[in-house]
Amino acid sequence: MKSILSLILFGLISTGLFSQTGNAIRVTGTVTDVSGMPLPGVNVIVKGTTTGTSTDFDGLFTLDVPAQSTLVFSFLGFQTQELAFNNTSDLSIQMIEDASTLDEVVVVGYGTQKKKEITGAVSVVSSETIENQNPVRIEQALQGRVAGVNISSNSGSPGSASTISIRGISTNGDNRPLILVDGAVIEDLSVINPNDIESINVLKDATAGIYGVRAANGVILITTKGGRKNTDLRVDIDSYVGLQETTRKLPVLNATEYGAIINEAYVAGNQAPPFPNLASLGQGTNWQDEVFRQALLSDVNATVYGGGEKSAYSVGAGYLDQDGIVGGGAVNFNRFTGRGSYNLDILENLKLSTTAIYTRSNRKTLSENALGSVLFNAVNMAPTFNVRDQNGDFTIANGLGNEVINPIAQIANTFNSNEVDKITGTVGLSYSFWDHFTAESRYQFNYSEVRGRSFLPAGLNFGDGKVFNNLGVNQYFVDDSFFRDYTFDNFLTYKNTFADNHNLTILLGMSAFKTSGEFYNFTGRDVPGSTFEEASLEGAGEVIDSRDISGPNEFDQRLLSYFTRVQYNYKERYLLSAVVRRDGSSNFGPQNKFGYFPSASIGWVVSDEPFYGSSDVLSFFKMRASYGILGNDRIGAFGFISTLNAEGTYVFDNELVNGVAAGQLSNPEIKWERQKTFDVGFDSRLFNNKIDLTVDYFKRRTDDLLLVPQVSGILGVYAPGAGAPIVNAGSVENSGFEFSISYDEYISDDASFNLSYNFTTLKNEVLAVGNESGFIPGGSFGFGQEAPARMEAGFPIGYFYGLQTNGIFQSQAEVDAHATQADATLGDLRYVDQNNDGVIDGDDHINIGDPIPDVTMGLNLGFNYKNFDFTAYAFASIGNDIVRSYDRNQNLTNKTNYVLDRWTGPGSTNAYPRVTIGPNSNLLFSDFYVEDGSYLRLQNVQLGYSLGSDVLDQLGIRKLRFYIAVTNAFTLSEYNGYDPSASSGAPIGGGIDQGFYPVPRTYTAGMNFKF
Repeated sequence: MKSILSLILFGLISTGLFSQTGNAIRVTGTVTDVSGMPLPGVNVIVKGTTTGTSTDFDGLFTLDVPAQSTLVFSFLGFQTQELAFNNTSDLSIQMIEDASTLDEVVVVGYGTQKKKEITGAVSVVSSETIENQNPVRIEQALQGRVAGVNISSNSGSPGSASTISIRGISTNGDNRPLILVDGAVIEDLSVINPNDIESINVLKDATAGIYGVRAANGVILITTKGGRKNTDLRVDIDSYVGLQETTRKLPVLNATEYGAIINEAYVAGNQAPPFPNLASLGQGTNWQDEVFRQALLSDVNATVYGGGEKSAYSVGAGYLDQDGIVGGGAVNFNRFTGRGSYNLDILENLKLSTTAIYTRSNRKTLSENALGSVLFNAVNMAPTFNVRDQNGDFTIANGLGNEVINPIAQIANTFNSNEVDKITGTVGLSYSFWDHFTAESRYQFNYSEVRGRSFLPAGLNFGDGKVFNNLGVNQYFVDDSFFRDYTFDNFLTYKNTFADNHNLTILLGMSAFKTSGEFYNFTGRDVPGSTFEEASLEGAGEVIDSRDISGPNEFDQRLLSYFTRVQYNYKERYLLSAVVRRDGSSNFGPQNKFGYFPSASIGWVVSDEPFYGSSDVLSFFKMRASYGILGNDRIGAFGFISTLNAEGTYVFDNELVNGVAAGQLSNPEIKWERQKTFDVGFDSRLFNNKIDLTVDYFKRRTDDLLLVPQVSGILGVYAPGAGAPIVNAGSVENSGFEFSISYDEYISDDASFNLSYNFTTLKNEVLAVGNESGFIPGGSFGFGQEAPARMEAGFPIGYFYGLQTNGIFQSQAEVDAHATQADATLGDLRYVDQNNDGVIDGDDHINIGDPIPDVTMGLNLGFNYKNFDFTAYAFASIGNDIVRSYDRNQNLTNKTNYVLDRWTGPGSTNAYPRVTIGPNSNLLFSDFYVEDGSYLRLQNVQLGYSLGSDVLDQLGIRKLRFYIAVTNAFTLSEYNGYDPSASSGAPIGGGIDQGFYPVPRTYTAGMNFKF
């Protein structure tokens, strides 16, 4: 409060001083770059005061300027200029690009660095890029924008997460990058409002080593918007509304087609056809039409910011509300975000910085991407059933298998909510002394409460033997979780220049991190009330507390780190950065608790060499290389000792008593997972800085993988709560190229455009798996079949392991001449006998595909003409495979219309086998079920219009822009499922589609309002 009063008092005093220096003069002016292109957003301040403004979209500004004063022009990426005011009412200012200022935005860990001096692979996404896209989640702003960063949607449902991988998948465990928001660790990006972000920096190579153990999979540094010194109070409002819809529905059979196919299958199985009168079936029910909806989306954000000579503040709030395209309002995600920051120069050499973010979200979901999920049922439900019967009750789906039920009944009887309250805060002090030293302390914390509630009403009957039936009493489930963590960083920086040419920066620091949490799970049986809103544990006939079965469920993990970094350059031409970090983790035993992780990078700015001279073609050229060793400890706590956290049942006085037992088997020898990462590349600018070109080659090898092997059941690892031990056994290598190029062209005073393109190649190979079997299985397909995905030496991680087909048997002679294949006959898939032993069995399984793309690409286009702006960007993924597993293949379940091209006789087709309910081997996992998941998607296209400066001046505002946009406009792919971009995110088994919830197409209309 004192600071605000001081700011007001200072403004009043300044006003009084102005009145004494003479009458203010209304000044107008234009600010451009050296090419004459207008610069919007340039700060124009009367020196020594808080009086100022900023330029509009056309580089124009208007300001009342006192006589005998000086104007200060500042803009990110350009030299700050001062202009003595000489009573001229019309000014023209040309800003000069300043590489050193431009580079200040690049955060490299515990500080910033000029882009010219960076020796690692670092990419930047600006707030303008995010604003142009208006993403619901932050991950959407990275897809296609940053080479080497791949985003796969776990689901298109509201509030769902995405899987982020930087330069490949390096482990079968936790492959997430470290994400820091204003220095605070964030695990769930759904709690962050994209409109609050100022910039995103991605560290992709050994330069991430400054963050130590948590940085093995790369680092994403997010900086939120803050206030600006010497700036009057300003308000920014951004808002949009949208309509979502599915991009695709699977071409399932209508009732008549379905009846014909089912009849044929029954006849082939020597059974009577169940639909003797096909003419009476008609079109039937399209269950996808019943579950898909057009869904609303809205978002509004407001930010207030400003600052005085020694302080800056920013306060913002936002609210997002999103329904789902499956089930409409039955699926919803809403999020309120409040954010504030305050920076104060307490003394000239003592500075305080604070940030706080509060988020409250609520999410309702439906079952997805699993047997019996809503979309799975919509595809497999028979079209001959109506939604409701003649009595108005939901139709019972008998005869379709135990998992397939009426999806509309499923939606109507799904009740759940997941509320999250989270607060993130940072406090930092920076003290400069002895000219060259700066001491900093930062404290960052997170606290969150997660409250999950679900209700299963009594009397649910979806059909005979259905797994979702609840014929007993009402049940109410309560899951409460509490998470907290803090990071305490202290570091000392020495920065000096010797003999004008030798620039040295030394960093010494320590970091302490602690994260802990508790989990509480209660099941209430025979709860009062008949609705979700009425349900409560109070008055329940029985309440089961999970702690009574398996004991307390909590965790506590800690890190203690010491680090140093030396950065040196000679004339900003020869560059060096070296880091040594000592990390200690509570996840390892006393003998292996600490690890040492060094990294180094070098650079050479060739274009600064005297022999290079000046060149308009290649104006800047820098070569760089980096190498480092990073550690990873992302496993559960206390894996090195035995803990009593499993379920145990004991006999006392001839009675069974629930208790606890030993959980996961211990391994006191587990140690750090180590990653060796190498990068070499160059950065260049061509044709008077119109073209930026960056190329990198990288190789990253991870050894001593922390994984859970297959072990004998004799050890008791399959008991409730028990598990196999964690071991160091495995090695994975990722390598590839990154290429990024951008082009900016100023055409005229009215027109300009920019174009950027990037691609990344990736080769992923497992080098070793150190368990008895030599592989780790994952995923599932069908019933009673071995896992379809594997991690095995010599193959990509998570590759698909199954039979290879070689057409369809067209004659009995082919069947007789072929290797023995169970139940094979004419019209069945023909499998390849890989080992030539005359029998088709598990020994004939081979690599039949993998979910990791070989190449990813992004293309971004922007065009401005007068007051209009247009942006579009596309993303492509090439070489990834997907397993089609959304067909239940029961006798009476529906099928996609690909079955219409089935085998009907010799020579009819080699694409799709016969239909039959009789014994056959066509359902075995094979490449018949593996499809090319490559795709090209127009991610976003947007058209905007901004009011001109003359109108803005009349309205007294800084900016008013209206826009319309389409997200996920179209996708080109040969994949037959809903969405080729979706994945469960699992390193092993992640590309198996059991009914992925598709990412919706969204039409939005919005505005950006600043005053």
